[in-house]
Amino acid sequence: MGKDPLELSNLHYGVTYAVLILCFLSAHEFGHYFAARFHRVDVTLPYFLPVPLPFFFPFGTLGAVIRTRSPILSRQALFDIGIAGPLAGFVVSVVILVIGFQTLPPQSYIYAVHPEYVQLGSIPPWGLHFGDIPLYHWLAAVFATSSGFLPPMNEMYHYPFLCVGWFGLFVTMLNLLPLGQLDGGHITYALFGEAHRVIARVVWWGLVLLGMGPVFGWVMGALSGDSPNAVVQLLQQTLLPVLRGIEQIAPWYYRAWEGWLFWAVFTRLLIRLEHPPVPDPEPLTPGRRLLGWLALGIFVVCFSYNGIYDVPPPPGFLPAP
Repeated sequence: MGKDPLELSNLHYGVTYAVLILCFLSAHEFGHYFAARFHRVDVTLPYFLPVPLPFFFPFGTLGAVIRTRSPILSRQALFDIGIAGPLAGFVVSVVILVIGFQTLPPQSYIYAVHPEYVQLGSIPPWGLHFGDIPLYHWLAAVFATSSGFLPPMNEMYHYPFLCVGWFGLFVTMLNLLPLGQLDGGHITYALFGEAHRVIARVVWWGLVLLGMGPVFGWVMGALSGDSPNAVVQLLQQTLLPVLRGIEQIAPWYYRAWEGWLFWAVFTRLLIRLEHPPVPDPEPLTPGRRLLGWLALGIFVVCFSYNGIYDVPPPPGFLPAP
C-alpha cells in the first residue's frame, strides 16, 4: 500500500490480505488433513510458516505443513490425500479472484496510492511483477467489471483479492509439479505407477532448461559486443547465432523465471524425483482417474513460465519524495 509496515497504525491495511491468505492456506492444508483422517492416516494439524520479512519474501508466508505420523498403505489413499489439498486451495483461489475482479475499484484508487503516477502520466512498467498465469487472464476477461480498473501485474500488491488469488494459483501449480513427494508426485504415482519415474525426469529437465533461459539471455548480451579475445570471438561465431535463433523462435524464453533453477535443485536434493512405493498396488477407480487428469489440467492452466520478476527503473530515474 506504500505504507511503512513497521508502523502499528498501518496494521489494518494488511488485515484483508492476511485473512485471505489464511483462507487459501487453510483450505489447502485441511483438504489434506480431512482426506487423511478419512483414510485413518495419523496426521498433525497444519503448522503455518510465517515470514514477516517483506523485503526478503513479499508474501509474508512460506505456507504450511502437515506431518504424517503413520504410513499411507494404498494408492487410493495416497491419491485422495495428495489431491484434496490442491483442489480445495484451487477452488478457494478462483473464488477469491472472481470476487476481486467483481469489486475492482476505479483507476483513481491506484493514483491515490501513488500520486506520483499522475505526474508521470501513466503507471510505470517497472517494479515487482507477478508472472503470466493463463487462468488468471481468462478469469479477468470473463469476470472483471467494466466500471473498475484492472491493474497491471506490477501493481497487484495493492489489490489483496487479486494478489492472494494469483498467489493461490501459483502455489497450487508448484504443489502439482509431478515430482517426488510433492502433491503432484503423489497424484502422478497413483495414476501411472512406475511410469511416474519417466514423467518426473522429463519435467525436472524441463525446469532446468526453463530456468536456464535468463542465463542464456545474459550470455547472448555479453557476446554481442566487440572483443579482441580469441575465445570470445569463437563463441560469437558459433554460439551467438544459435542464441539469436532461439530469440527469434521463442523470445519469451529469455524472460523465463530464474526460480525454476532453484526449484530444480530443491526438488532434486530435498524432495527427490522418484516417489517411494506404496504397499497396496490396487489401481484407482474411474472417478479418481478423472480427478487426476483434472489436477494435471489445473497444473497446465496455472503454470507461469516467468514466475515473479523485477523490472528496474531506467537509469537516472528518481522516485517522487
